[in-house]
Amino acid sequence: MKRLQPSRPDLQRRMTGSLVGVALAGALSLMPVRAQDSGAEQLIYLPIYSHVYFGDVARDGKAEQKLLSAHVSIRNTDPRQTVRVLYAQYYDTDGKLIKNYLTTPVNIAPFGTAELFVPRSDLSGGSGANFVIAWRGPAGVSAPLVEAVHVAQEMSRTMTFITNGRAITTR
Repeated sequence: MKRLQPSRPDLQRRMTGSLVGVALAGALSLMPVRAQDSGAEQLIYLPIYSHVYFGDVARDGKAEQKLLSAHVSIRNTDPRQTVRVLYAQYYDTDGKLIKNYLTTPVNIAPFGTAELFVPRSDLSGGSGANFVIAWRGPAGVSAPLVEAVHVAQEMSRTMTFITNGRAITTR
């Protein structure tokens, strides 16, 4: 298990394809992707919530917010081959890049896991934050499973839910 720490935004890093074009690409699959002979590459979109709204709207017109932490898990589902995570970019509700959570690419061994953590105190993403995670692997490798566990805990009450990554490009 590898725990990955955030870094400053790498605005020089080039992404494969245009996010605008990717967003318009159409129906997306959650099924593992089998690679062609040239290997596999994929961008995965993962929704993240720094908070959720709940309760009734107050007199000031605003709903209450519950702050959340997010534990991101990138799991290599392949029993034989290593996958390489190229970057994990964190975006806010408006689609602005906040930071890149990887300073260098990370290899994940078969059935291994890499982890990212967005603390409850980090409100920079907003309720519509997301990660775009790029990975690469050899021909025939299974796509990683990417999820985020969101947690809010106060005294004896806990709120927990999971969001799932979705492939937005595959090559």
